Amino acid sequence: NKYGEKTSYGEKASYGGGDDNKYGEKTSYGNEEGGYGVGVGAYSSETTTNYEENNDSETKTSEDYKEEKKHHKHLEELGGLGAVAAGAFALHEKHKAEKDPEHAHKHKIEEEIAAVAAVGAGGFAFHEHHQKKEAKEEEEEAEGKKKHHFF
Repeated sequence: NKYGEKTSYGEKASYGGGDDNKYGEKTSYGNEEGGYGVGVGAYSSETTTNYEENNDSETKTSEDYKEEKKHHKHLEELGGLGAVAAGAFALHEKHKAEKDPEHAHKHKIEEEIAAVAAVGAGGFAFHEHHQKKEAKEEEEEAEGKKKHHFF
């Protein structure tokens, strides 16, 4: 079956042309111009969340800023909990390494991995704290409460 030929069921095989078969269903794998990854189910800007930076400060309402702050606060708390959990697991593995000398090397490796995860989660929590502060400052600037003082 070559591109553009009729199949045995009377459907035209198409990989980007956007042709319809006899049942009215699309048989293409892409957009109307052709190509993969642009049709239904492809990632687009419409699938992103509202929490991304938006340079149109006139279009954001007070409710949008509150939602953004709430979102970043939630992620900050999750990052903190992840850091605590990973830190606790690292201490647990350190204790196991001391108590189980036969498998001490395995426990030390798991301890180090958990410690790296704890540092990463802590960094994520710090990043979200910064994002939350930025959202708060943007909200205050939009409401006219805060002005930039450079000197």
